[in-house]
Amino acid sequence: MSNPFVIQRRRLLQSLAAAGAGLYLPGRAAAQARLVGDPFTLGVASGSPTHDSVVLWTRLALDGDEALRLQAGPVAVRWEVAHDEGFSRIAQAGQAQAVAGLAHSVHVEVEGLEPDRWYFYRFAVGHAVSATGRTRTFPAPGAAVARLRLAYASCQRWEHGYYSAYRHMRAEDLDLVMFLGDYIYEYPNAGQAVRKPTGGWVLTLDDYRARYALHKSDADLRAMHAACPWLVTWDDHEVQNDYAGTSPGYSGPPVADFAARRAAAYQAFYEHMPLRASVLTRAVAGLAGGAEMRIYQRLPYGRLASLYMLDARQYKDAQACTREGRAGSSTLNPASCPAWKDPARSMLGMQQESWLDAEWGSAASKTAGWNLVGQQSLFGQRDFRPGPGQVLWNDGWDGYAPARKRFTDSLRRHAVANPVLLGGDVHENWVGHIKADYADAASAAVGTEFCGTSISSRSAGNAKIPDTLAENPHFVFADSECRGYGVVELTPRALTATLRVVDDVTRADSGVQTLAKFAVQAGRPVLEKA
Repeated sequence: MSNPFVIQRRRLLQSLAAAGAGLYLPGRAAAQARLVGDPFTLGVASGSPTHDSVVLWTRLALDGDEALRLQAGPVAVRWEVAHDEGFSRIAQAGQAQAVAGLAHSVHVEVEGLEPDRWYFYRFAVGHAVSATGRTRTFPAPGAAVARLRLAYASCQRWEHGYYSAYRHMRAEDLDLVMFLGDYIYEYPNAGQAVRKPTGGWVLTLDDYRARYALHKSDADLRAMHAACPWLVTWDDHEVQNDYAGTSPGYSGPPVADFAARRAAAYQAFYEHMPLRASVLTRAVAGLAGGAEMRIYQRLPYGRLASLYMLDARQYKDAQACTREGRAGSSTLNPASCPAWKDPARSMLGMQQESWLDAEWGSAASKTAGWNLVGQQSLFGQRDFRPGPGQVLWNDGWDGYAPARKRFTDSLRRHAVANPVLLGGDVHENWVGHIKADYADAASAAVGTEFCGTSISSRSAGNAKIPDTLAENPHFVFADSECRGYGVVELTPRALTATLRVVDDVTRADSGVQTLAKFAVQAGRPVLEKA
């Protein structure tokens, strides 16, 4: 039997997404607002690019009496896309509706653009005009491409530091940003906070909206969103620490209906990200409660690369054998956990696994120069116990070893060209080889991985890193002290990855430096210091 809550919520989100995409809602004419304040304080963004389209985003936000006026009905928002920053050569223009049901966010899906082109865009309401954003389309599928340059980033806890990393990222001459999860955190505060978040525990739709607005009040983050398009996925803190699928995590006060909380969090994520409305419309049969958002995807970048964004949180089975029987994660000896090797457990969910296997079996994965996968966490096995025995973390890929084996088996079976995994979550830089069998040190390398540190979120420091590297020789580099981001540059012949770290995350004016740099030659999954 269908779940009435799911059906009602899906219809609501579909209709509201149509308004956000600029389509007509019967009986709800959008008003041309006359606003005194600046409604564009949360900035602008673009994302989900293809060779002929891109999503443009903004959200109207005002305080006091003007905030109440926004609730009166839809607001007409004008938008323009131009070939030049002065907007003297307009490529396209139109009007979208900002509706209260989606926090007056706007998602304009601009179609019919030229491939492999940079554009400028802006929004306007009345006499108020937004900041100017810069975006681009991808090269046409099959086109020869000389270069792709992108940054990957994750984990930006407000209390733990400033987002100065984004100020330096703007100078990197990027085509794209891949954000790999933990855009917000649901916590009320932290010890020794560098800056304190507004509000308490994030539990309701209004709470999630306010926390996103707080993050987007950061000028460096807003400027990076305006600099180039983003591809985004989420991890746990966009909902709750360590949640897995429909199983709640272990932080904050309990809620009576976790499915409703998750649905609210997903809606707020959509409201604040440059995503297509289609992510709201794909249902999974049998999903227990709440709304589903289909955010995993593959995007071709000419013949140079296929870009994958995966979802390793929404469909994930609950962690196995967490200590004391509580929800969430633990480190433990897998020998003491009968469920550890259960092949029915999945990190991605069986439907996403099947989709990925089919994608890798297609001609695109073999003809692309590189197959670059953005996903949430560290992929390779990381044994924390030196010597005999193991201690592994049950929330990452280690806790889903049979699913990881299916992943690597699929890479090998389909002879996927030059697979490279990007990750986040652990607040540390890890660089390593993807192994066919992590239990066998002599096992073949089938690809490479770069798991990035956090933008600001803390980690434990480097005291144990040498021992952990020695225990896990498939990793060639690790660092647990520095905050920052990674830059990947692809050419038909090689990949280079540069680990960029800020000098002091507690300073808004921090400098930046290169921690390490690596190269991988096409057709040879071997990491070399560059």
